[in-house]
Amino acid sequence: MRKLPFVAAAACAALVAGTLTTPAAAAEQAAQAPQAVDAPPTFTHPGVGVSRAQLDFVRAKVQAGAQPWTAAFNQAKNSSYASLSRTPKPRAVVECGSYSNPNYGCTDEREDAIAAYTDALLWYLTRDDRYAQKAIQLMDAWSATVRDHTNSNAPLQTAWAASSWPKAAEIIKHVYGDWPNASRFATMLRNVYVPEIINGSNSNGNWELSMTDSLQGMAVFLEDKAIYDKAIALYRLRVPAYVYLESDGALPKTVPSQNLNTRDKIVNYWQGQGTFVTGLTQETCRDLTHTGYGISSISHVLETARIQGIDMYPEFGERLRQALGFQSKWERNLEPVPSWLCKGTLHRGLGPITEVGFNAMHTRLGYAMTNTQALTESRRPAGSNNLFVAWETLTHAENPS
Repeated sequence: MRKLPFVAAAACAALVAGTLTTPAAAAEQAAQAPQAVDAPPTFTHPGVGVSRAQLDFVRAKVQAGAQPWTAAFNQAKNSSYASLSRTPKPRAVVECGSYSNPNYGCTDEREDAIAAYTDALLWYLTRDDRYAQKAIQLMDAWSATVRDHTNSNAPLQTAWAASSWPKAAEIIKHVYGDWPNASRFATMLRNVYVPEIINGSNSNGNWELSMTDSLQGMAVFLEDKAIYDKAIALYRLRVPAYVYLESDGALPKTVPSQNLNTRDKIVNYWQGQGTFVTGLTQETCRDLTHTGYGISSISHVLETARIQGIDMYPEFGERLRQALGFQSKWERNLEPVPSWLCKGTLHRGLGPITEVGFNAMHTRLGYAMTNTQALTESRRPAGSNNLFVAWETLTHAENPS
């Protein structure tokens, strides 16, 4: 049985008891109710995105020259993100407007974070200490400098950068180990990144899904159960409101705070799409690029939860599987788009985001995923979207660990 969010559960209980008289009374009762606990009793490290067992699997494959891992390793190693001459470009205030206009440090921050993760990953696979030291240099430069994110895209920018930072930090702190400024980096995450996104977003779904991805990762690194539980609470509301299943009924589920209480409001929020079929997402008719951001974050949260010992695939795996299958089918462009779907026009560009979900649902759980498999294998090795996704063929292709 699906658990109600604690606020909704408290409100329902009050209604049944006849004690729910005002919104203020409902809020007070909800605040007194116990919150759902999703954080693990103890955190596993490294435990954001990839586990030690997964990394060891990849390392063995690369050492053996096996494919597709060796090609993916070379792709990462030869990228600009892995350059040992890279100079960090931290800013005290990162200002990002819509579509990063203005762009004062937005690209620099995201790419330095991806570079830190790339270097940490390459260190694990090669044990070349130069990569670990470069990752530390990048993380130290930003933790000594950044104080705020501003302008309209500040929440999304924060989420994207904070999706990559913990992946790097987990490997360096818990495996490499020699990092004197690790506590300062933790303070940066807690004081600069977490407050910007902890309350989620009522914008397009990929925003809040990216926020849950980054909040969960930071919570693992910080070993903060309250942040972790908040991330999963947001996720539990957002994922069913992002990916439609026929079992949802005639209309998609919604996030209560958005007040999408009529069909017209829902259709408008779903980019004008009025026909709902399994696997469709809230942003499919916007474009598959933004849809890919949302699907990627859905898969990341499930993987990190699994590493932390909490299997959320029974609850959310079917939405992930169907979202991947639907988007992959139309990304492959094998047939005309029907008139009922996005008025017959789709903007493709799904991005390198299918490996994590495909590995989970196909390799580990055994589902046949014809379109997702064809798309994923045809695009290997998957690189980076230069925002918050990087090297997922390397880390997740056919990885059973």
